[in-house]
Amino acid sequence: MYIDSHQHFWRYNSATHGWITDEMSAIRRDFLPEDILPELRLNRMDGCIAVQTDQSENETNFLLELATRYEEIKGVVGWVPLCAPNLAQRLEHFSQFEKLCGFRHIAQSEPDDRFLVRKDVLEGIRHLQEFNFCYDILIYPHQLASAIELVEKLPDQRFVLDHLAKPSIRTREIEPWARQLQTLASNRNVCCKVSGMVTEADWKNWRSADFEPYLDVVFEAFGPDRVMFGSDWPVCLVAGTYNRVKHLVANYVQDFPLQQQQKIFGLNAISFYGLKAQHHEPATAR
Repeated sequence: MYIDSHQHFWRYNSATHGWITDEMSAIRRDFLPEDILPELRLNRMDGCIAVQTDQSENETNFLLELATRYEEIKGVVGWVPLCAPNLAQRLEHFSQFEKLCGFRHIAQSEPDDRFLVRKDVLEGIRHLQEFNFCYDILIYPHQLASAIELVEKLPDQRFVLDHLAKPSIRTREIEPWARQLQTLASNRNVCCKVSGMVTEADWKNWRSADFEPYLDVVFEAFGPDRVMFGSDWPVCLVAGTYNRVKHLVANYVQDFPLQQQQKIFGLNAISFYGLKAQHHEPATAR
């Protein structure tokens, strides 16, 4: 089964989606499952993981409601108030939803570079283990030191790094990002999504070669067993079509053994997120 590990859905609201700048006006509209289903079929993908963009439980409920209506949404990464005194009760509530597999906080927007290792945040993420929820890490490179500390403090918690921690591909900067990524990857409880790359490059003029040094670092650090493809649709549309984003990764791994390609494009996501999709009939051969 071929799974896109990172997609978003929203009903556009200027207040909720204030992060969509004028430069990103192409995505200032609703994006719902019916908009992506033709692209998934065209690109021979069986389903996706829907990931939060709004920091509210309303967002989590919205994504879960979509997941009940669309079989193609195999899992949901929602949001929960990690620092709330009633967090355990909230996690107990959400544990009843079979497709809810984890949570994310938009840590990249936190002014405190050490947000992830604040005592209350650490305690909140520690509670996720009790309910077998994973945690998506969304950060910029300058926050990698805190991410490393986080995953070392919680070795039994499953983590996945979104978007390679957003290295500055546009300016071809690779250090100290590469060194810190290797340190993060030395913790076996962490996976990495090859997602969100085109929006860190020159939106109008990027070439596949621009990403190769970064992909080299990721695959050397994590290996094919801990890397998963994600399109970051529809955010990716400001810099490239779904097909172009998918083939950026597919072309890079085309000489990998078929079993490794299948892991990167689905099996790793199924295993990491504990998707029930693994029990369904496999898709036709690619």
